Amino acid sequence: MRGSDKRSGELFSYVNLEDRVGRDHPLRAIREIANAALADLSGEFAALYSGTGRPSIAPETLLRALLLQAFYSVRSERQLMERLEFDLLFRWFVGIGVDDPAWDHSVFSKNRDRLLDGAIAAQLLSALLAQPRVKRLLSSEHFSVDGTLIEAWASLKSFKPKEPGDDGNGASGGRNARANFKGQKRSNETHRSTTDPDAMLYRKGPGMEAKLCFIGHGLMENRSGLIVDARLTRVSGHAERLAALDMIQGVADRPVAITLGGDKGYDAAEFIEELRTLNVRPHVAQNTSGRRSAIDKRTTRHPGYAASQRIRKRIEETFGWTKVVAGMRKTKLRGLPKVAWAFTFAVAAYNLIRLPKLLAAPA
Repeated sequence: MRGSDKRSGELFSYVNLEDRVGRDHPLRAIREIANAALADLSGEFAALYSGTGRPSIAPETLLRALLLQAFYSVRSERQLMERLEFDLLFRWFVGIGVDDPAWDHSVFSKNRDRLLDGAIAAQLLSALLAQPRVKRLLSSEHFSVDGTLIEAWASLKSFKPKEPGDDGNGASGGRNARANFKGQKRSNETHRSTTDPDAMLYRKGPGMEAKLCFIGHGLMENRSGLIVDARLTRVSGHAERLAALDMIQGVADRPVAITLGGDKGYDAAEFIEELRTLNVRPHVAQNTSGRRSAIDKRTTRHPGYAASQRIRKRIEETFGWTKVVAGMRKTKLRGLPKVAWAFTFAVAAYNLIRLPKLLAAPA
């Protein structure tokens, strides 16, 4: 028998929102892990808010909404609030009822900025990894490090001389005036972006175009491929090695030596000596392009060196996900602190994506 085509919905619904989400939905396991980490951060949340005044958006619901924005590649807070208005799955994950209105996008952004002022992203990453069942998945002896470029939310037209005066581009004025950079020598010593002064001009390799960008760094443990530390710095020729030393110091305080894998960019004599001073064995790829490598057979003859070189490439999966899915290829925030917060939060979201499958796997 053919059913009727009824266009108007019912006035009341008697189905619980919890029952509308499938028992095997991937977000169920992710929400359970995220809620445990957020509960551990309750004290840090309380320190960010005043004890008086009108209640704002709960930080737990706000962070769960930001996780959905990363998981589903939602481009803006305006689109996120629109999706939250009609998507029951989003409402269930965030923790608001069917009849509750979605927040205004400007109110949501204002409350998000409160969390940007604190180290909540780094604390969320630490809280995820500190859970006992997650901690068992982590290696304490073998790590890998790498960096990736994060394009800044600034145009090359904003890269102007630091000293006031005519920049010689013949611009006629206006918000997006024409510019001619031909014949000009522009560098980070003489120029600065007026849109984002923290962004710096950098070229990834010979023959490639220069962009205004930052550089994100990640430290991965080799057993499960989870990121245990993340940083974001200004670009420079030594930024990756300096960030690697800073991150590995937090896990190198052990009586036995640990290993650190890396690509050819880390093959520098000073960096290798610093690692050995910290009791870290440098499993770094050899760079023999017109030079002598700082890594010799004392390191390469061990089977663990080949294993580290094979596993270290998995960190590129993290960078690929954060840039393509979580929207970090070109950041929408300005300033080093805010971009660093967003990068660390995207790394934490990546760990959340992978943890349910790792926890479900047999020991």
